[in-house]
Amino acid sequence: MATDTLKSTTGAGGASGGLRRLLLDNGALTALIVLVIALSALSGDFLTTDNLLNIGVQAAVTAILAFGVTFVIVSAGIDLSVGSVAALSATVLAWSATSAGIPVALAVVLAVATGIACGLVNGILISYGKLPPFIATLAMLSVGRGLSLVISQGSPIALPDSVSHLGDTLGGWLPVPVLVMLVMGLITAFVLGRTYIGRSMYAIGGNEEAARLSGLKVKKQKLAIYALSGLFAAAAGIVLAARLSSAQPQAANGYELDAIAAVVIGGASLAGGTGKASGTLIGALILAVLRNGLNLLSVSAFWQQVVIGVVIALAVLLDTVRRKAGATAPAAGTGSGGGKGKQAATYGLAAAVTVAVVAATSLLHTGSGSTTPKMGLSLSTLNNPFFVQIRSGAQAEAKKLGIDLTVTDAQNDASQQANQLQNFTSSDLGAIIVNPVDSDAASNSVKAADKASIPVIAVDRGVNNAKTDALVASDNVAGGELAAKTIGEKLGGKGKIVILQGQAGTSAARERATGFAQGLKAYPGIKVVAQQPADFDRTKGLDVMSNLLQAHPDVQGVIAANDEMALGAVKALGSKAGKSVQVVGFDGTPDGLTAVKNGTLYASVAQQPSQLGRIAVDNALKAVQGKKVESTVKVPVKVVTKENVAGFSG
Repeated sequence: MATDTLKSTTGAGGASGGLRRLLLDNGALTALIVLVIALSALSGDFLTTDNLLNIGVQAAVTAILAFGVTFVIVSAGIDLSVGSVAALSATVLAWSATSAGIPVALAVVLAVATGIACGLVNGILISYGKLPPFIATLAMLSVGRGLSLVISQGSPIALPDSVSHLGDTLGGWLPVPVLVMLVMGLITAFVLGRTYIGRSMYAIGGNEEAARLSGLKVKKQKLAIYALSGLFAAAAGIVLAARLSSAQPQAANGYELDAIAAVVIGGASLAGGTGKASGTLIGALILAVLRNGLNLLSVSAFWQQVVIGVVIALAVLLDTVRRKAGATAPAAGTGSGGGKGKQAATYGLAAAVTVAVVAATSLLHTGSGSTTPKMGLSLSTLNNPFFVQIRSGAQAEAKKLGIDLTVTDAQNDASQQANQLQNFTSSDLGAIIVNPVDSDAASNSVKAADKASIPVIAVDRGVNNAKTDALVASDNVAGGELAAKTIGEKLGGKGKIVILQGQAGTSAARERATGFAQGLKAYPGIKVVAQQPADFDRTKGLDVMSNLLQAHPDVQGVIAANDEMALGAVKALGSKAGKSVQVVGFDGTPDGLTAVKNGTLYASVAQQPSQLGRIAVDNALKAVQGKKVESTVKVPVKVVTKENVAGFSG
């Protein structure tokens, strides 16, 4: 009777229990399928060949980084340095192949060796220095980024054409980054499932002390594990630089968090002992699909960060539920042949279900169309009032003209902006407006839009080595010269000043610094006692100015590359601001103009950002309608002081 009851219970709940176990064991795959189906239903632009290839390209760098991080997390470690190591490796490659004149093949070897060396240093600090992995790799994060800036002097370095081709396509359709991602994924699966070091990773992650007592040389294994992570980071850096046709010293900033998230979303545990290459790939695809879909649906850039954070939290929660339910994430290569066949069948069934449901949802978009002009605006950042005003001006003009305008925030990340521009190109947009993070890095994306016959309008900064229909901008160099002239005249041609520079590696920071230097040549009595970057940030402006005042308490003037840093300097100066020390900012933001009105900020070189956004939309519409557009539309800069601030509209 007991046996019969058990059989009956099992039979009754067999189907639902099996489905529950299937979903728990393949939570990441389930989430990816749900996302694909939902986005296919919500956006007619999602399920196109070009867009799906875009997703693959956009996932490539994160996935390659995440494959390396998988080794570390499986062994119960953490690596926060992979983003900085990727940037450093790419910078070494570009510098070696250009400035140093080293053959490209050897430069690639040096770049890979750089990544491995960084990983080995991490491993030595952790294994022999007894530093916690978090601290050791956090230190390498800072060192790697700093060395990248030192080697490049804060400026992007163009890559040789032979390396840039890694960002192209094979046969005119298969992106090379996707191919590299798949190869690195297969290598990861092989290492985890078929090698001694792979089995060692699971053993160390499961119980390090037991692994040591069983004869495993844990310290040497950790050296190899972190070296592998550095190797994969170097590969990711090379692929990223190839996509951007240049090595960006600030590239891959924050990518270590995406890589860790991809591994965890893919089913690995931060406690170690579990994880597999296929799960990591699915995790990276989930992040790429999310960002792509949210772009296509015109979701606010700020809300996108919220959604992605929620997804990561849910992934960790699912892992907890799965473990409590007894579901397993088997180590790669440890299952039986039947288990592997079952997994393959699961993936095949998932693909079939996805295709069927997506095909059905695609009927929702058949015959749908809109006569409303659609445009995309990719801004370098929305964490700065100047660019917020550009957005406001563009949105107001778009509303007036009946244009559907999608705005994205690149967060000062050239790679993220490349992804956004790719999404725009594969969507049904009439025109693209771009405010480049970097003028060189945006070139490949603009070329792709031009190939697709989509008009591109550049705003505030131009795009190098690519054709745009128009450039709507003020002259940053001329504005810098005006700022220098303003401070020079105010100080009577004599005095000590400091210069607060923008974020290293950005074109705006370079151009404004050039203008400052050129303008100060006319005032030999003005001595620049210090120049330091404060990253266009008010808090950093406050900190940097406070530090400089300790060394130069007799400073009489400050030039800041934007109003945010100028306002930070004003705060640091306290009662000196506007009296014994004159501060000149840049941009003419609302807070900056208020400070000018109050007399704490002597002047701001105003670029009229709202006008930039408005004029950019006007010219984009002209280009869509086939009307003539001027190649360069200059919006004049204006020095705003207390005397004329009341009449300045921005």
